[in-house]
Amino acid sequence: MTPYTRRECFVRAVAFAGAVLALRANAAEASPKYPRNLTKTDIDRWMTELSNWGRWGKDDQAGTINLITHTKRASAAALVKDGVSVSMSANADIAMAPASAAPGATPHNWEHTMKSTGVGRTDGFVIDSYSMSYHNSVSTHLDALSHFFYAGKMYNGFPSDAITSWGATKNDVMPFKDGIFTRGVLIDMPALKGVPYLGDDEAVYPEDLESWEKKAGLKIESGDAVFLRTGKWRRVAEKGPLTEQLPGLYASCAKWLKERDIALLGSDVVQDVRPSRVDGVNQPIHLLFLVAVGTPLIDSCNLEALSEACAQRKRWTFLFTAATLRVPGGTGSPLNPIATF
Repeated sequence: MTPYTRRECFVRAVAFAGAVLALRANAAEASPKYPRNLTKTDIDRWMTELSNWGRWGKDDQAGTINLITHTKRASAAALVKDGVSVSMSANADIAMAPASAAPGATPHNWEHTMKSTGVGRTDGFVIDSYSMSYHNSVSTHLDALSHFFYAGKMYNGFPSDAITSWGATKNDVMPFKDGIFTRGVLIDMPALKGVPYLGDDEAVYPEDLESWEKKAGLKIESGDAVFLRTGKWRRVAEKGPLTEQLPGLYASCAKWLKERDIALLGSDVVQDVRPSRVDGVNQPIHLLFLVAVGTPLIDSCNLEALSEACAQRKRWTFLFTAATLRVPGGTGSPLNPIATF
């Protein structure tokens, strides 16, 4: 047998330990708690496993907003220290004034029509009207639980044919008519990764969410309104519109956030990374939260000012408030969410 010096024994021991750790790391990557190779079969299974159907009664149409208790509202109100409020909304997507509009400008999702003006008049009043198509990736809006259905069912088992030409007779926006008031939490992914904005189709995984909790010194709790910043609006300002690709949450984040029992989920995109990376399922985050979990979603927020306000205070929690329009039958509502510090 060849004798070894103490140094050689130490080097061999370190190498062996490193090999063991590497094998464990590879094994963990191959079968993590939150897989990165989900299939449509997995999503179908989670539609049952993550379901909140019946949790608040067979007739419930508010979903996880039920998690915002009186105690939760009171603790959220106590977060207000500076009295400073920040809008979390993008501007309405309307055409530019004629003097600055580009020739052949594309249509917009909002129409602002002046019924009367002040031109040539010295007194009186003016009247205008709004028309909008808000379920898109540029208008800040809330998706009610009737916005998605799957296999003929909406949240809590209501049939999809309860959505008629009149509107949604179940799961419309009206359960939120008294407003939403709870603790808001910003998950700032560019701040975590040290970049101005995420890549055009960059996915966020549960491990990233856990890393943000550690960096921000917080834990996402039951009844929270959680907002994911990808930096989309900064990226759009620098490079132009995003089209088929969007950064966002990979489907496994639905399980992670369900375990935290959040009340509401918002982002500066449409939550889902696009493409979704789950064959046969276009928007698994939307599907799981709106239909199975019963969590309203807020799409297309502008979180740039909020990011700056949080970084300035080194605090990523705040009082979150929002009020939807009272539209019986509406499958959602334009929204101006507010963060108050």
